[in-house]
Amino acid sequence: MKYDILVVGSGPGGYVAAIRAAQLGKRVGLVERAEAGGVCLNWGCIPTKALLKSAQIYAHCKAAEQYGVEITGEVRPALDKMVARSRGVAETMNKGVLFLLKKNNIDLITGFGRLTAPGHVDVDGTDYEADHIVLATGARPREMPFMPVDGKRVITSREALTLNELPETMIVVGSGAIGSEFACFYATLGVKVTVVEYLPRMMPLEDEEVSKTMERAFRKLRATVLTSTTVKGVKIAGDRCEVEIEGKKGPETLTADVVLSAVGVQANIEGIGLEELGIAVERGKVAVDEYYRTNVAGVYAIGDIVKGPALAHAASAEAVCCVEAICGLNPAPVDYANIPSCIFTTPEVASVGMTEQEAAEKGMAVKIGRFPFTASGKATAAGDRDGFVKLLFDADDKLVGAHMVGANVTEMLAEPTLARTLGATAEAIVRTVHAHPTLNEGVAEAAEAALGHAIHL
Repeated sequence: MKYDILVVGSGPGGYVAAIRAAQLGKRVGLVERAEAGGVCLNWGCIPTKALLKSAQIYAHCKAAEQYGVEITGEVRPALDKMVARSRGVAETMNKGVLFLLKKNNIDLITGFGRLTAPGHVDVDGTDYEADHIVLATGARPREMPFMPVDGKRVITSREALTLNELPETMIVVGSGAIGSEFACFYATLGVKVTVVEYLPRMMPLEDEEVSKTMERAFRKLRATVLTSTTVKGVKIAGDRCEVEIEGKKGPETLTADVVLSAVGVQANIEGIGLEELGIAVERGKVAVDEYYRTNVAGVYAIGDIVKGPALAHAASAEAVCCVEAICGLNPAPVDYANIPSCIFTTPEVASVGMTEQEAAEKGMAVKIGRFPFTASGKATAAGDRDGFVKLLFDADDKLVGAHMVGANVTEMLAEPTLARTLGATAEAIVRTVHAHPTLNEGVAEAAEAALGHAIHL
């Protein structure tokens, strides 16, 4: 079987690469050993957001009286039904990807793909040939030797999606997006959650003001956040987990029903033929150029297996760039300085561009405009006043960073991301009329604050 382009892996990088290649008139094959759509659609981004929506509805019901709604009887979380809904959402998205593949006449090849020679991929014993091979094999939860995962007491994000019952206590190791989202979900449902973070602050990749705000938000959920704390070891003792930590108070042992390991992801590069073809690997990632070409002609790599943020939308952007370059369209390289980031906790976190700390480290003088949602009419009416919009502008008043905490800020992030892409100034943002009442007004208000003439502060 001969293809113009053969893609290995069908996550947000792989299936997007396949569809774009088909749109450009190429004969395309897509290799996938599990569900179409990869981890993101089936065991990551999408089902996690479904669970978080269930938790949000539960929280709204508990707070119904604040909105003048009387609920008779006890409001209880039904974890089994939440999980069932989440799996149903994932299945719906999986079917959507299958539809798109069929619509674009892409051959879905089921099995494990492995490079055997230039232009050749073996899939469970069958050889497939292609002029161009795009590797998009994704990543899996990283496992640490001091925290062996058994899938029952010590779990990863995959098991956290389908627990049979709510534990009374949970320790979450890692406060990045995955750890924070699951900690928020289970804490909202009443689980006593402790988050352990090795670095000095929660959500360490976010702006420092965001981190401090989210630590306060987690305290409101009655979750404990331990920063500057090292996990020395985890062992299972009967039906409990014992976690040895060392933090600000010195060594101590925590116990919990379940430990969730959320210490990042590891690229799936083992056994796919990289060594056989001599494809270069650097620090556990496939080495590529700006168009995702490896050092072996005709082989490309995108997504979580290459250097850069392990984000679905980054993989999709890389996929389009890679395939368009293969097809001779001369696309602009992906601008990694302008990749947005979202964390779907309560409140949500959204950011793009430089943080205030990064600007300071580079010696860049920035103007900062802030707008708290306590001053927002829409946020007040909705009863979601926690959070703020923070914008950073350079000496030419161009937007270089945006950091937001609050309800639905992940939906607001597109505006500052586009503003950065277009090189928009604070004045341009201010002169763009924002509908009232909306949370998005906070973006214009923060730009006004940076210029020194905020109206509603």
